[in-house]
Amino acid sequence: MTAIVDFLNNILWNYVLVYGLLAVGIYFTARLGFLQFVHFGEMFRVIAKSEETDKHGISPFQALTISLASRVGTGNIAGVAVALSLGGPGAIFWMWMVALVGMATAYSESTLAQLYKIENSEGQYRGGPAFYIARGLRAPWAGALFSIFLILSFGLVFNAVQANSIADAVEGAFGVPKLWVGVIVAVLSGIVIFGGIRQIARVAQVIVPVMAGLYLLMAVIVLVMNLSEVPGVIASIFAHALGLQEAAGGVTGGIMAAMLNGVKRGLFSNEAGMGSAPNIAAVATPQPHHPSSQGFVQALGVFIDTIVICTATAIMILLSDVYQFGGDVEGATLTQSALQEQFGAFGLYFVAVAIFFFAFTSIIGNYSYAENAMTFLRADNAVSLGILRFALLGMVIWGAYESVSTVFNAADASMGLMATINLIAIVLLSGTVAKLTRDYFRQRKAGKSPRFEASEYPELLGKIDKNIWS
Repeated sequence: MTAIVDFLNNILWNYVLVYGLLAVGIYFTARLGFLQFVHFGEMFRVIAKSEETDKHGISPFQALTISLASRVGTGNIAGVAVALSLGGPGAIFWMWMVALVGMATAYSESTLAQLYKIENSEGQYRGGPAFYIARGLRAPWAGALFSIFLILSFGLVFNAVQANSIADAVEGAFGVPKLWVGVIVAVLSGIVIFGGIRQIARVAQVIVPVMAGLYLLMAVIVLVMNLSEVPGVIASIFAHALGLQEAAGGVTGGIMAAMLNGVKRGLFSNEAGMGSAPNIAAVATPQPHHPSSQGFVQALGVFIDTIVICTATAIMILLSDVYQFGGDVEGATLTQSALQEQFGAFGLYFVAVAIFFFAFTSIIGNYSYAENAMTFLRADNAVSLGILRFALLGMVIWGAYESVSTVFNAADASMGLMATINLIAIVLLSGTVAKLTRDYFRQRKAGKSPRFEASEYPELLGKIDKNIWS
């Protein structure tokens, strides 16, 4: 089993997805007329007009915070540090590049999720890649496979990994035994997820902005404290990325190490093209009432995750004396050491608390994706959802106490297969995305608030819910 999993991961993550996700991002960037740059302001406009929820869905702002809750996890603290250790400062440049083209991918997949969403038995919106694969491509079997892979990776195993990160950080900073940390996290997670997606939305819209804001404040303070060194750090990022400066240490250095590690960590962090965030994008009531508006919201999520938060981590590490390319210290320990150098013991504790909240919100955000997948599989009854929730909490406790590397590799393979299915689907449906985008900006140009009219899309007859889009 280990050999099979390792083989799959080698193929998926060293070849198919690294190049596939980049290629798809570049494809959508070109086909949509560099939408993420030309219409960057539209991302903020749709969020600024985000109102309260209605009886069918959550607000666009809540959808953004839930997707950020899942995206902004330990990858933003530990993953960036790993990229710097293995790929050098240039890895950050390639994280930026993959995020900038990934914004177009995130826009496309979330626009499709909005278009093909349904109402569940309680009259609430549900959707995601499984739904647009089944309805848009008439391939329900592929939608079912996608859902199973998503539940295994995001619904179960990744939450064990997040819990493991929390337990390591809290034990290291405060001396609390890992098992007790796992129990506490499980209890807190249970309080939230047993309230369903609406409860997750209410918690995320409070915690995520505060959590991200405090983390960015720390980064700003570090920048101010080391202002004279900032130009040199920025220059080193570009120099290493473009091969203008030989990387020190002789550890698989150079431009390829920077590119591969930056791309991989960037993709893991922002999840653009993975097919995860569209699951919550579909739950929102779009404002304005057009599928593209939620696409802009999720494109903004990629920007915040990588361009803003990952960059903050990178700058704090690079401005410290503890960073060494190819050194022994990596992951969250490197980030903790960097902030400890700047702020003393407070820095150590701050990173532990940040990891706790980043990972905790990832757990509840990941659950919301799994619940959508359960709806597609018609297993969204009280018993099935109860089993999923208790299984998730069990994984949290187990993950906090045990080493999860082997299972994490299996989840990587599961997520890789899920992402591969999603990438094929969104490319096949790219014509619909392009038409929706043209329609949205045609109405904007005419001075109207864009509104989707199903009658103008006869090719979608029988594929979308006409009651939602009437």
